[in-house]
Amino acid sequence: MPIKVSVVIPVYNPGPYIEDCIASLLRQSLPDNEYEAIFVNDGSTDGTPARLDRLAAEHPHMHVIHQEASGWSGKPRNTGIAAAKGEFIQFVDNDDWLGDEALERMYNYGVENNADVIVGKMAGKGRPVPLELFRKNRPRASVENAPLIDSLTPHKMFRKEFLDRHNLRYMEGRRRLEDHVFVTEAYLRAGNISVLSDYLCYYHIKRDDASNAGFQRFDPVGYFKNLREALDVVEELTEPGPLRDRLFRRWLRSEMVERMRGNRLLKLPADYRQELFDEIHKVVVERFGPGVAAGLQPTQQIVAGLIAANRLGDIEQFAQWEAGIRPTGALESLNWENGKLRIGFTAEYTAGGEPMTFRADDDSDGDKSLLAPPLPQTSLDAIALLGADTSAPLNKSKVDLVVRERDTAAEFFQPVELTREKVAVEGRDGFFRQILRATAAVDPLTAANGAELGSGIWDVLIRLSSCGWTKETRLGSVRADGVRQGRTGALVGSPERLVLPYWTDPHGNLSLDVGQKTNRLSYDLAGLTPAEVTVTGDPARLTAALPLHVQGKADVTLKLTGLGESPTSTVPAVLADRPAGGSELTADLPVGELADGRWRLELILPAAGKEKPAALALALQAERGALVVKPVAAVAAALAAKGPERGKPPVVARKSTLRRAVGKLRRALKK
Repeated sequence: MPIKVSVVIPVYNPGPYIEDCIASLLRQSLPDNEYEAIFVNDGSTDGTPARLDRLAAEHPHMHVIHQEASGWSGKPRNTGIAAAKGEFIQFVDNDDWLGDEALERMYNYGVENNADVIVGKMAGKGRPVPLELFRKNRPRASVENAPLIDSLTPHKMFRKEFLDRHNLRYMEGRRRLEDHVFVTEAYLRAGNISVLSDYLCYYHIKRDDASNAGFQRFDPVGYFKNLREALDVVEELTEPGPLRDRLFRRWLRSEMVERMRGNRLLKLPADYRQELFDEIHKVVVERFGPGVAAGLQPTQQIVAGLIAANRLGDIEQFAQWEAGIRPTGALESLNWENGKLRIGFTAEYTAGGEPMTFRADDDSDGDKSLLAPPLPQTSLDAIALLGADTSAPLNKSKVDLVVRERDTAAEFFQPVELTREKVAVEGRDGFFRQILRATAAVDPLTAANGAELGSGIWDVLIRLSSCGWTKETRLGSVRADGVRQGRTGALVGSPERLVLPYWTDPHGNLSLDVGQKTNRLSYDLAGLTPAEVTVTGDPARLTAALPLHVQGKADVTLKLTGLGESPTSTVPAVLADRPAGGSELTADLPVGELADGRWRLELILPAAGKEKPAALALALQAERGALVVKPVAAVAAALAAKGPERGKPPVVARKSTLRRAVGKLRRALKK
């Protein structure tokens, strides 16, 4: 059987961090005879070489190559390319890991679209990853129609014949940005590039000891010498003009301007800050024409202009102002509608703890707004001479709502309807705030780029983009008074799964529990009182209004957990949608089997895995041939007063069990 994919992993002293990588490779959905993993040990001095030898001995598709230390990742990756037998090569770092179906999905997507390069969706655990690139699937992407240039790490799949045809290899030796050079050339030479965004393929991990190579402080002279090599590739493979300027803009923005902004700059020692600035200034004046900075956002243009003008002091002053800029959000509404959770919210930026203000341009004929950065006029004049635009394009401000899975950091954009409002600032003529009002619709069945949300805790965030700032914040801790009534769970899908919005503890932010990963449903049902539950008719029918949203009807189970000597049993039940909101639970009770006893009521919802009964804090008690609903505490107290039954210990012990259970539920709130 031909090898479809060769996975190349450069290895140097990863210690235990390599175990997640190994485990993910062994879990791949591709059959073992259709892929191989090649670990290239680049002179490791820990226990990793022996670990890899054992792995290769146990698994025929796992291979290890030992070589002397080369100092960086380029040479071991090239060694892996030379040894690879696969149609495609996937590069993985030794402290990262793959999704279980990553190789199979990426390979099939690449073959389907005749791609030379396949970029799989990434999640960053403590590390930044591209966001806009993975907003949707892109079967035919290029540097001209997609933000590919924002993703220059090597963690992609490449057609081996394509690499060999163009003799594409990594620069070797101890150096920086060898991946930028390699990936940029691959992008510019590829016949087609495909971006797979509907499955999380690659987990990019920051180690607990922060010893990943990318987190070490670098030598500015050597770093920007290596950066120039990436610029050389662009100059070789493009013509002067808008495309080249746009590609150059990526390095100006990400490797230079962003290093000179806010706390990222201010936390650096003064001498290193000056050394870094000097090297950045050299590249800017040597390599970038005016068209490169012209496409930046206004705040980025300000910093780029100050770099070109050699004004580090003003950059530091601007950074002090930017360090106090924060996004804020308020949750205005929350409700289920046709199986979708509709989330209404507002968002705006603050500066120094106060709402950010903008100034109307009195010299403009149109509706133009200006930033008001705290810079001296001499600096503003220098920026203007360099052609930097300090206007505030507030008509382009936007806010996204994102759901992010807590364990994996997988995140997905949700559809948003947006309006922009100007609010005049009292007492300051010509100044105003901008408030974004938005409503997002989260459909649990399609929220993961067309796929359903997997079981887990999904945190809700908003990401606000305006004037060159893109910052995110949690949503929910500030909320309108009426929001609480809309915070109910819903049964969605077929088979049904519970999706439960809840407030985190202690901050009160909005998260979604998908698939009952917590015990929070019991807290939502704990407020149910005996007055809200009826038992009528013959046979006895129990009816209760529950704070759960369903579409039509859903089959559930009512569990009767015996108290004292009473036996435990289960009863089929139905949840039906109520026009007034929530749902109505109905269950026919087997009166003959419940002649004399007491039972705690628990609700069991459909579940893909282990059932998780949710306590209603109510109990059934048989009295004179009738079934009466009472609080669990009252029934427990009655049993305790009655004393031991048939040699059993007093039910007081059962009350302590209940208290422990309540304690567990309270602790669960802190997840």
